[in-house]
This record gives sequence, structure tokens and C-alpha cells, in this order.
Amino acid sequence: MSREEQRQSMRGVREGLIEELEDLYRRAFDSIGAQDLGEGAIARLTQLLLRSREAAITPLQEEIEAPLITRAPGEPMP
Repeated sequence: MSREEQRQSMRGVREGLIEELEDLYRRAFDSIGAQDLGEGAIARLTQLLLRSREAAITPLQEEIEAPLITRAPGEPMP
């Protein structure tokens, strides 16, 4: 597998993980909304889930969006 194919494969894996996590969090938010917990408890739990979601997904997104470094620093452009 070429370097570019590996890079594309890893991107696909990360994007798939993000989709799975988004679905998991969506179901969790729906479940919380269906509970009879009271506004305060729902608000606290929702806040925790939002923080958890951000911590889980942001690193994956940042890696996808990171620029690809193809040369050493200081090396002239081809």
C-alpha cells in the first residue's frame, strides 16, 4: 500500500469513527431527553455529555484537518 493510500485509509477510519461517535452521542442525548430526571439533572448530564463528545471527536477532526508535511523544515520547495 502506498503512502497516499495509507493516508487515505487512515482518513476513512477516522471519519468512520467520528460518524459512529456522533451516532452514539445522538442516541445518548435522545435517551436523556426521554427520562424524567428534572431540568437540573438533565442540564448537568447534557453538559457532561457535550464535554465528553468534544474530547472524543475533536482530536479525530484535528488530525483529519492537519496539513500534510511532505518535506523537512528548511528544505527548498521542489
